[in-house]
Amino acid sequence: MSSRATPDPYADPLAFGQRLQILRTRRGVTREQLGGLLGRSGSWVKALETGRLKTPKLDVILRLADVLRVRDLSDLTGDQSMHVPLFTGPGHPRLGAVKAAVDALTPGADREAPSSEHLAARLAQAWSARHSSPKHREVVGALLPELLRDAQLAVRQANSAGDRRSTQAILSEVYSLAQFFVAYQPDAALLWRVAERGMVAAQESEDPHSIGVAAWLCAQAHRDAGPAHFDAADMVTTQALDYLRPLLPDASDNVRAITGALVFEAGYTAARRADTGTAWRHWDEARRMAKRLPENYFHPVTSFGRTIIGAHAVTVAVELHQGGESARQAAASDSAAIPSRPRRARHRIEQARGYQLDGQPDVALATLAQAHEAAPETIRYNGFAKIIVLEEVESRAPVRRRRASELAVKLGLLAA
Repeated sequence: MSSRATPDPYADPLAFGQRLQILRTRRGVTREQLGGLLGRSGSWVKALETGRLKTPKLDVILRLADVLRVRDLSDLTGDQSMHVPLFTGPGHPRLGAVKAAVDALTPGADREAPSSEHLAARLAQAWSARHSSPKHREVVGALLPELLRDAQLAVRQANSAGDRRSTQAILSEVYSLAQFFVAYQPDAALLWRVAERGMVAAQESEDPHSIGVAAWLCAQAHRDAGPAHFDAADMVTTQALDYLRPLLPDASDNVRAITGALVFEAGYTAARRADTGTAWRHWDEARRMAKRLPENYFHPVTSFGRTIIGAHAVTVAVELHQGGESARQAAASDSAAIPSRPRRARHRIEQARGYQLDGQPDVALATLAQAHEAAPETIRYNGFAKIIVLEEVESRAPVRRRRASELAVKLGLLAA
């Protein structure tokens, strides 16, 4: 390798400060931004990166890992003796079969494709299974390969323009289901392939709801890729809203719901930017839109509806690092009202983040235990939950340390 080439923190033996600088730069975060998110200064970050300050304690390392979304704690620390996957979890046993189905070329001549009605019914059952099962990845991973192949086949065998649009809408939503499975798996290229194919299928369908769902997921993929992708997330969200808003007067509940979900996504990205006013303004608009939906309405993909708005408020406060407000919103929100197990577990994790920010680690751990009870496969792949647990494993309080250790064993972070 050339002496001028940028070292690879995933391969080269580097000091902590060098790793921090490379990972920060790759995420598109300035020293001032990183320092601000940790309540420190840009000069403090520079001192860490240049080695003028020693490697910080575990709680600070975990907060750095949170902001930089490192895939494995060893990528930041350089300690290869123990790998702890954070924002990319271990590969699910069914990942290979799902990937093969995504990448397969369907010839379309060996058998007849199922009808659109049959595919739509199977897709609805798959979403229902995802929301109701504590092991939702296992359930979805078992259903996806055949569903992907049949939906691809139906598009290829469509014999009219109308049939092709309807089957493309179904295929787009199958890709949406696949993106939920692929998220936090150790294959970033597959995630982007699924997101892009879902968007293409949605555009081919010319169906507003399908386009909105694909845009919602694409914006999430950009946002979760880090600050360098925030502009792309905003662009996708803005363009989708510009397309959907004129349709709202005569729109179905599903179209109105996906529009509300996209409005909140704009607020979520603003919160990641630390833009407080914009984040809460979008949340408030999403809240008003949710109130216009039927009382018990629940969007099958985004979970958008009246019951999710409190959870969204927790997320905004947490992403803005507002400790007191995070805890207040966490206490006020009703997680039991959320009908989806994985979404309920994710909300519990967000509540735990709020309590941790507010200096209530015991409540945070108890809330994470509730998340594990709701959906173990959600918390097992969630980096925020892992960071809280790992921090409290080092607690000086014996009872708290024991509780954190027990949860760490359940999450596969510690051996039993």
